[in-house]
Amino acid sequence: MNYDNIKFEYSNKIAIITLNRPESLNAMNSDMRIEIVNAMTEVENNDDICAVVFTGEGRAFSAGGDIKEQVKVAAMTDAERTIHREKINKASNFSWIIANSKKPTIGAINGIAFGGAALLSSTFDMRIGSDKTSFRYLAATYGQANSTWSLPMVVGMAKAKELMFTGREVKAEEAFQIGLLNHLVKAEEVMPKAIELAELIASGHPGMIQGIKTLLHEGTKIGYEDRLHLERDAVGSWMKPVDPRDGFVDFLTTRKSK
Repeated sequence: MNYDNIKFEYSNKIAIITLNRPESLNAMNSDMRIEIVNAMTEVENNDDICAVVFTGEGRAFSAGGDIKEQVKVAAMTDAERTIHREKINKASNFSWIIANSKKPTIGAINGIAFGGAALLSSTFDMRIGSDKTSFRYLAATYGQANSTWSLPMVVGMAKAKELMFTGREVKAEEAFQIGLLNHLVKAEEVMPKAIELAELIASGHPGMIQGIKTLLHEGTKIGYEDRLHLERDAVGSWMKPVDPRDGFVDFLTTRKSK
C-alpha cells in the first residue's frame, strides 16, 4: 500500500509509523488519518509485528489538526462538503483504533503534540520524550471535546481535568512527573529509546503480552476483585499460557543468545 502523508515500515518484529508532513509540523489532515488507519490494519493483520512505534518527521511530533484543511472545508459547496465528510468518516475513529490495538504502541514524541496530536499521544501504551516535547489538550478552547476517555487513564482524573479545562502547555519535565511521559531522555535519544522498548516487548511472548494488554484495558471497567477473576478466567481459556517449564527454557535461551 502506498502512503503519502505517513511513512510505514517494519523489520525485526517492529513497525514504525512516521507522521510525514514536516512542512506543516505534521498537521493531521483527513488523508493522514486514513493512512494511519490503513497502516494499523496492516499491523493488526501481520503476526510478525509485535510492537509499533509512532513518531513525527522533522522538528515536531504534530501540531494537531490541519487548520488549512478546515478553512478549505468552510469554503466548499454542499456537494463538495458531503464528499469530504465521507472521507472523514472513514478515519473518524483512528484514535480508538490505535488505543484498541492488540499490539503494544509506543510514542516517540520528538516535539510538540498539540490538540488532536495530544489526543493521539494519550492513546499510546507508553511515550518517550525530551526537553523538546510538550503537550496541549486544546479541544475545549475551540468548543470541542476529546481525550476525556483516554487522558484520565494516563495521568488520573484530577490532572486530566486541569489539562483539558485550561488547554495550557505541559512541558517535558512536568509531563514526565505526571506520567504523560514514561521516559525523559535527550532529544537524540528519543527514537533509540523507543526502539529499545519495542525490542524488549518483541522479545517476549506476543500472545501473552497482547492478552495482558487486553486484560489491563478490560479491567478498567470493573471492580478490583472482579479484575482478579477476569485474569484467572482469561489465563484458563483464551490466553492459553505456555507450560511454565517451556516458557522458562525459552526465556533462558533468549537471554543467553544476547
